Amino acid sequence: MRDQTLAQRIVAWVRPWVTVFDVPLLTIIGMLALIGFVTLSSAGYDFPWRITDQARNLGIAFAVMFVFANVNPQWLMRLAVPVYVTGVVLLVLTEVAGVTVKGATRWLDIGIGRIQPSEIMKLGLPLMLAWYFHKREGALRSADFAFAALIMLVPVALILKQPDLGTSLLVVAAGFAVIFFAGLPWKWLIALIVSGLAALPVLWTLLHDYQRERVMTLIDPSNDPLGKGFHTIQAMIAIGSGGIFGKGWMQGTQTHLEFIPERT
Repeated sequence: MRDQTLAQRIVAWVRPWVTVFDVPLLTIIGMLALIGFVTLSSAGYDFPWRITDQARNLGIAFAVMFVFANVNPQWLMRLAVPVYVTGVVLLVLTEVAGVTVKGATRWLDIGIGRIQPSEIMKLGLPLMLAWYFHKREGALRSADFAFAALIMLVPVALILKQPDLGTSLLVVAAGFAVIFFAGLPWKWLIALIVSGLAALPVLWTLLHDYQRERVMTLIDPSNDPLGKGFHTIQAMIAIGSGGIFGKGWMQGTQTHLEFIPERT
């Protein structure tokens, strides 16, 4: 009876930590992670350290998810402003004294290593916007959405300046999702889409040469089949030759015949 009572106590202690998860969402995340890990293992079995590194990263990621799922939202709200402000300050410092690698100034040397401040904004911006809209819940006006857009544009502009188009688009997506679910009026959304389409010619002129080349390579990789379009063409060959079900475990030709250098 004593052992049963102890087991019941353990279950009672563990249950609140586990029941915070949305089971369908957790199942989907787990399946996607497993599919990705199996695919990586098939493509990169010649590089076992990449597989062990990925297993370690997945373990850390799920541990962090477990911890933050059990954090009180009120505590996260208190972190929102400091994390956002810290991220913006670090982005400014990166612009002033960052480390330039391959023509892009995205890293900041902090003595014990390098950090990429733009990564902080993937979490800092959604937290900040969620805090902002929570403070104005029930009394939102058009000016609030305009100010939220300004909150988003400040770090995005700094990231674009580095330049880092990919990360800036991810930060915009994360921030816009919060603004949209906060109740962005549909007329504003339609206006943004129309304005964005109308501004495409201007935005095109503002892109760096390598960014324009990426877009053109995506549209027509055959323009430079042995250069910038090489990986895109190899991807098309891999998908076309594998069909719906693929070539089988560890049978990918474009990877194992070394048509692509970074197969993992």
